[in-house]
Amino acid sequence: MDSDLSNYRKSYEKGALLKRNVPENPLELFQKWFYEVDNSDGIDEANAMTLSTIGLDGYPKGRIVLLKKYTYEGFIFYTNYNSEKGKAILNNPNVCLSFFWHAAERQIIIKGKAEKIAENLSDGYFESRPRGSQLGAVVSNQSEVVKDRSELELKLKQLEKEYEGKEVERPDYWGGFIVKPVEIEFWQGRANRLHDRIRYKLDDEYNWIIDRLAP
Repeated sequence: MDSDLSNYRKSYEKGALLKRNVPENPLELFQKWFYEVDNSDGIDEANAMTLSTIGLDGYPKGRIVLLKKYTYEGFIFYTNYNSEKGKAILNNPNVCLSFFWHAAERQIIIKGKAEKIAENLSDGYFESRPRGSQLGAVVSNQSEVVKDRSELELKLKQLEKEYEGKEVERPDYWGGFIVKPVEIEFWQGRANRLHDRIRYKLDDEYNWIIDRLAP
C-alpha cells in the first residue's frame, strides 16, 4: 500500500491571535473560544477532546473523550477508573488534552495533572445521566476483552430487570477526573503556515507567563 498525501493543501485564513489582545488568564480565552465554536455552524460536539496518557506499557496513547465541565481550576471528564486510561492516569497523572476545531482553524493543547474529583460530584453527574448510560457504566468492564457484543447485550438485559423500579447507583469504579493545567497553548491557523501560537505557562509562583511561539 502506498498513498502519497503530499499534495494536500489548505490555506488557513479565518482568524488571528495576537499576544497584545489575549487575557492574563488562559481559562478566559478558553471560554471565549469555546463559546464561539460551540455557537458556530460546522462544528459538532465542540467538547470532544483528545486525552493523551502514558500507558502502563510505556507507550503514549490518545483517545477522544468529552469535556463535561471547566472552571478556573481545570477541565473535568468522566470515565471508568479501571479502564486503560483510568489506570494510566492513576499511575502517571501527567496528561495532555487537545481540541481541534477544524472549521474555526483552531487548536488548544493543554498539559496538566489529573486527579479524581470528589465522590459527591461524581454522584451528582451520574444521577444526571440518562438511565441507559447509567446501566451502560455498570455493564461495561471498560477495556477488558469480551467474547462478542451479545455478551454485553445479555448483561444489559439482565441489569435492566435487576434494576427495574430502582435507582441505579454510581459504581465506585466510575467517576470524574479534573485536569489542572500547567500549560495551555492556543493555535490559530494563518496563511503561509505562519500560524499564531500563544502559550500560557505557570511559573513557580503560579503566575501565568505568556509567550508567542514560532509556528
